[in-house]
Order: sequence, then C-alpha cells, then structure tokens
Amino acid sequence: MKKLINAPERAVEEALAGMARAHGDLLRVHFDPTFVVRADAPQPGKVGIVSGGGSGHEPMHAGFVGAGMLDAACPGAFFTSPTPDQMVAAAKAVDGGAGVLFIVKNYTGDVMNFEIAAEFCAAEGIQVESVIVNDDVAVQNSLYTAGRRGVGTTVLAEKICGAAAEEGQSLAQVAELCRAVNGNGRSMGMALTSCIVPAVGRPTFAIGEAEMEIGVGIHGEPGRERMMLQSADEITDILAATIFDDLPFQRGSQVIAMVNGMGGTPLVELYIVFRRLAELCDARGVIIARNLIGNYITSLEMAGCSITLLDVGDELLRLWDAPVRTAALHW
Repeated sequence: MKKLINAPERAVEEALAGMARAHGDLLRVHFDPTFVVRADAPQPGKVGIVSGGGSGHEPMHAGFVGAGMLDAACPGAFFTSPTPDQMVAAAKAVDGGAGVLFIVKNYTGDVMNFEIAAEFCAAEGIQVESVIVNDDVAVQNSLYTAGRRGVGTTVLAEKICGAAAEEGQSLAQVAELCRAVNGNGRSMGMALTSCIVPAVGRPTFAIGEAEMEIGVGIHGEPGRERMMLQSADEITDILAATIFDDLPFQRGSQVIAMVNGMGGTPLVELYIVFRRLAELCDARGVIIARNLIGNYITSLEMAGCSITLLDVGDELLRLWDAPVRTAALHW
C-alpha cells in the first residue's frame, strides 16, 4: 500500500486540519466531537442543513460546507458512520432558530445514528427533519443497507436545498424539496479497480485485470454483475439504460446530469463518458439542462465512475443556479 499519509489512525484528523488551514474563510473544523461548520454559522432565522458520513468520499461532505450548500458536515472514520454526538453538536452549531434538516444517505449506520441525534436534538428544543437519500438503482439491498443506497443525488440535494435554505424557506419547505429531489434522482456506478482503506492495507475486493464491477457501491460493496471489461460507450450504455428504465424520463424532460469519478479516474475519461451520455439523452429527447463532471462523491482511489440524472423543472434549476461558495463547489 502506498498512500500519502503519516499514520492510518490520524489520516482523517490531519486531512480536516489541512482543510481548516486551506479554507478558513469558508469553514471551521471542530474536534471532540468532530464536525465541520461554515465560518459564519449560525445564521439567524435560516434553516441549518447538516449531512455526514464516513470519510473516504471526498469532497463529500466537508467540501460542500459553505454559503448556499451545507451548514455543517459530520465526518466519520473511513467508510464508517459518524456518531450521534457529532451530529448533535453540529446541529447546535448551525441552529439559527428555524430548525435543522438532516440529509442522510441510506446506509444502516448513518440512518440509525442520525435518528438518535434527531431525538437528542428534539429533547433540547431543536426542531429537526430528516430526509433519506436512496437513489442507487443498482441493487435493492447491499452489505450496508436495507433498501437502495444513497449516492450521487445526495450532492444535488445538498446544493438545491442549500439554496432554498439560504433564501429563507421554512424547514418544512426545504425538507419537502429534498424529498422531491430524491424522488426524481437516479444513480448507478461501476468500478475498474478496488480501493484500499488505510487501516486495512489491502484492496476491499479482488477484481481481475480484464474485469469490471457494474453497480458497485461507494464502499466497495458488490454490484449487480461482474463482467469482462468493455468500452467506455458500452459501459455508459449499461449505466444509462438502467437509470432510464428505473425512472422513465419523458421526451422533453430537463435533467441535471452528473458524471462522477470514484477517485482514481482521469477527467479525460469522465468526459468520454459524458459525451456518450449526452448522445443517449439526445436520442431519447431528454434535455441536459445542467451538468457536473468530476470527482464529487468518491471511494478513495477507486477507478470507475457513476452517472446521476435528476429530472428537474424551472424551480429546481433556479435553485441549482443560485450562488454557492464551498471548497468543492462554487459559482
């Protein structure tokens, strides 16, 4: 194993310390318990938006903390859920009196710990709504979930809901918006290689030089099929067809299309995938109104990609286009 770390047990803490030094104008990092909070939190009268999950998926979630997106993020150890005390502390740090929205990816540990945290917050007078994201069309259940996994749509939900909260929408409105985004978003990923969790020191799964895993999870969970390596266009066809079949997009539908790298895929390859995805959308009469191409929800150094399509109307596009200023997403 070759990694740019000092010691596996200090890697997350040292990375967060680096973020604090690099982006002190945008965020603060609190330790014991660990959470990342936007530099100007709390915002009086504004709904606070909190998410979190295991580390190793950078820039998710800490890279999305800032104006127009997340108010706080709770990072766990690599591929391990954060704890309820982190979530409660983050909620307190961002509570401006209008309540807090938890955006939770559908992994068993995340769901359980955010539920516990919501109960603690309620006991302390903080109103909390939780929305679970479960957009992965690859498998119904995996090593980490009961039901579909939460993946790429989480990024889009955090941006859109962050904009709604920034303009003063109520907790009920922002939560309902998040549910709508989840309902209209679908994702699927694939892997060419495994990844290596620093504390483990060996690949999470074995895959042959001429093989690929279709439908892999962001923690290296098995997908729906192991098959021989195919071309970029053939891979894109498989991922896109599964997404299109799961949520029948209508001719004339507008979508936000995200082609996401898993951490070890060059940008040139992601653009090749996006080129084919755009052709497939054209053939179906689906309009790519906005796109996002790059590493946004990764799996350490895994080579591979995921595709997310979110069916949107004018209101969701307006919120998507609203200003955002975070370390990983800004316009």
